[in-house]
Amino acid sequence: MSALIDRIHRVELGNLAKFTQLCAQLDLPYLLLGGSLLGAIRHQGFIPWDDDVDVGLLRADYDRLLAAAPPLLADSHYFLQTPNSDPNYALSYAKLLDRNTYIEEKNNVNNARKGVFIDIFPLDRIPDEPAQQREQLAKFQWYNTRILLQLRYHLVSNPLMKLQSPLDADQLADVQALKDAREMVMTQYQARTDLTQVKNLASQYAYDKEVFSVAQVSDLTTVPFETLTVQVPSDYATILTAMYGDYQALPPKNQRTEKHLERLIMDNQMFTE
Repeated sequence: MSALIDRIHRVELGNLAKFTQLCAQLDLPYLLLGGSLLGAIRHQGFIPWDDDVDVGLLRADYDRLLAAAPPLLADSHYFLQTPNSDPNYALSYAKLLDRNTYIEEKNNVNNARKGVFIDIFPLDRIPDEPAQQREQLAKFQWYNTRILLQLRYHLVSNPLMKLQSPLDADQLADVQALKDAREMVMTQYQARTDLTQVKNLASQYAYDKEVFSVAQVSDLTTVPFETLTVQVPSDYATILTAMYGDYQALPPKNQRTEKHLERLIMDNQMFTE
């Protein structure tokens, strides 16, 4: 394991501990998602080469967390980054950042606040009809793309970026309106309690990979994750099989690479590998 990913894991474990503490304090159920769920089951912690942590909450619980957590974090070195708490942040979900660190991500250059983070995703109700699912996702992606462009997210840095002046109040207000419209699309089916499926709309996986029944994400159990105990769906085997097939099998060695972070600054030191 490289010095970079070892240090990232140590900080992320602190972020995850703070997140689970908040959820316990606020009585909010949560679950590990994606590679973090896979790591918890297959490795009892981090996938050794994975450099991020993904957690999710049902939308109502997610909204409660975003409303209640900031004052609880006020005297800590953590920052809850959301589309509202950071005007330059373009993504549709929250991150819990360690403010004592600074990172640079691969293929992601922007003016949002930086620090080692965990991703916190809302799980939103979705319609049953495939045509309505496609329509909702297309609208979400349209707003997402507009926001990323207006907040100047780039794949690579270039000298011209340094010559750009910061967005003014009117431009930021326009972006906030787009963020609000995006969230309306994400939550448009929230009141439909007859709908029994939820989805991580910001998922990087194919559409069906992170569609869950409400029952699946409500029936939780606990498992070890490094030194912590975390919540996962009791039906994790079905979820992981749908996402990864034989989820106990390790990928080829050439696929065991860090995906997201390329530089970390902490303790007055820089780590790149």
